[in-house]
Amino acid sequence: MTSPTTSEYEEPIFPPDTQGRTEVAGQSIDEGKGRIFPCEGCGADLEFNIGQQELVCPYCGYKKQLVWNEDETIEEQNFSTMLKKLAEWRLEKEDEAVDDDQSGQQEIHCESCGADVIFVGSLTSTTCPYCSSPLQREDGHKAPKRIPVDGMLPFVITRQKTQENLNHWVAGLWFAPNDFKKQGIKGKFEGVYLPYWTYDSLTFTRYTGQRGDDYYVTVGTGKNKSRQRRTRWSYASGSFQRFFDDVLILAAREMNLKLVQELEPWPLQNCVPFRQELLAGLFSRTYEVELEDGFHSAEALIRNRLESDVRHRIGGDRQRIDSMDVFHDAITFKHLLLPVWLMPYKYKGKLYQLMVNAATGEVTGERPYSWVKITLTVMACLLIAGVIFFFTQQR
Repeated sequence: MTSPTTSEYEEPIFPPDTQGRTEVAGQSIDEGKGRIFPCEGCGADLEFNIGQQELVCPYCGYKKQLVWNEDETIEEQNFSTMLKKLAEWRLEKEDEAVDDDQSGQQEIHCESCGADVIFVGSLTSTTCPYCSSPLQREDGHKAPKRIPVDGMLPFVITRQKTQENLNHWVAGLWFAPNDFKKQGIKGKFEGVYLPYWTYDSLTFTRYTGQRGDDYYVTVGTGKNKSRQRRTRWSYASGSFQRFFDDVLILAAREMNLKLVQELEPWPLQNCVPFRQELLAGLFSRTYEVELEDGFHSAEALIRNRLESDVRHRIGGDRQRIDSMDVFHDAITFKHLLLPVWLMPYKYKGKLYQLMVNAATGEVTGERPYSWVKITLTVMACLLIAGVIFFFTQQR
């Protein structure tokens, strides 16, 4: 991984009271419920610095370089095998009491200031609201009876660069209110890792349908003479194989799916094996959409793409698909964490949502519209169309 020289951190501030702390980096604390990476200089919690791609202490400036094992790779997981494991885990869960339910709440004690912080739902890492120290659920992404994370795409777009991209995005918005474009969007971006499934599948498709070839005939005589289109239909059928690689499905609920999809494409080739250190100081969520449910969503996407393939194979000017049977084989999956900058903002009392792909810098979001500009544009278009029609009639 490259290591840019820019840094997000400014002047070091006074560290929290860390006297008596003897933890080493990555050690479990608070009876195994939390996980931190203490600074070897002052004892505060290290955070992942996006600009430098290493752990940095926000208080004394100490840096800890991440060591990457070149032998580590992200392996595809067998879909059928994992479904069997999940079924076994569900049976075991029915026979035992579960103390820490990922869908419920969990309390973690902050070692920096002594506060107790509540984790709710699928949130697995956050910062202490009292002293801003990073906190993490221990093994939130690799609990013994949950599917572990295979890989993650590290944050590479800094907050500063994200704000610059946002300013360019606002400046290029058509039909935005003038005061909105002038003042821009100000707020604090929060970095969060969102959970995703990727699916690979070898598909076999068998189809029947009809091919339509257009031709034209002349009908009528004199002033009523005209050419009309006709379509000659013929039977079509066939079969073919196609391999789908890394069909991406969001595994988090209660997200604006349209905005999330607009963040694509993701540079998945830059993913690295899961590292707990990359979560330090950032928010993270574990999956809420189960593996099998995610594949059903992937099946729908795959079927849409195969339908386009079938129409292309039928050929002609028009196509009718009477039947299309799709079979999946050699299904594999990966559980990934992908980085997003999130920022809600308000304009004239209304709440909007912004998202930025923290690997590519792509900006998407909700925005206000100026209905005055839209109305004037529509009126201008109608006026131009009227003028063109008038001169056409004169000729």
